Amino acid sequence: MTDRGETVESFPIQRRGTVDYMQAAGRRSVVHGLVEFDVTDVRRRIRNGETERGEQLSFTAFLVYCLAQALEDHPTLQSYRDWRGRIVRFDDVDVMVIVETQVDGVQTGVPHVIRAANRRSLRSIHNEIRAAQRDPNEGRQPKLASLGLRLPAPVRRLFWRLPQYFPRRWKRIAGTVAVTSIGMFGTGGGWGISPTNYSLQLTVGGIERKPGIVDGNIEPREYLNLTVTVDHDVVDGAPAARFVQRLKELVEDGRGIETALESQPSGHD
Repeated sequence: MTDRGETVESFPIQRRGTVDYMQAAGRRSVVHGLVEFDVTDVRRRIRNGETERGEQLSFTAFLVYCLAQALEDHPTLQSYRDWRGRIVRFDDVDVMVIVETQVDGVQTGVPHVIRAANRRSLRSIHNEIRAAQRDPNEGRQPKLASLGLRLPAPVRRLFWRLPQYFPRRWKRIAGTVAVTSIGMFGTGGGWGISPTNYSLQLTVGGIERKPGIVDGNIEPREYLNLTVTVDHDVVDGAPAARFVQRLKELVEDGRGIETALESQPSGHD
């Protein structure tokens, strides 16, 4: 009996950035909260808007908008400690999102930073995400970044320590908070748990359909599985809980959807 064959391939140089990020993020004192939001009415309103106006509002844009508005009420969650041990708290909510786009003919998730989302309308955030998805250069890696991936690992990983030492520079490069999604790559419910270099990250899981209670009656509802990850070095449990409650209120209320749909062009271009 002979052993089966095997395939040996070189490790893709692009994956080095992911390895470096996970190595640095794994050292942070993060706490994960797994929550469920009832998005039945929200998804219905988005679907109805698509039917009437011919374009579907981005659900990611909606979450980014709600996140930014919740941080307006609870700004301590986007705080960082600098190298002198001081707390740096930002006014603008710069949200890093994963945008699914075509890179060399392959559908790929790439990072994109939405600046000052707390001072933006839902419609403008939606438009920016859609434009990034269509931009053929969105997923292209700059030459300087490609050269950086060829440096020794200890040198490369110094970059991912920026939020711990130089938060302002981290903000300029990568934003202040993050929204990442595993739901875009599959269907059904479920949560994702991941280390992060941000003081606050939302990991969007699946949407699960199950019974819920509305006005004392049991009926089928759609629940968004969401993981809220905070850096416990700068964020305590009570402020984090109040932030999550505010985020839940905004999401389940569908904040900003009607205004965004009203400003949407009617029909197909």
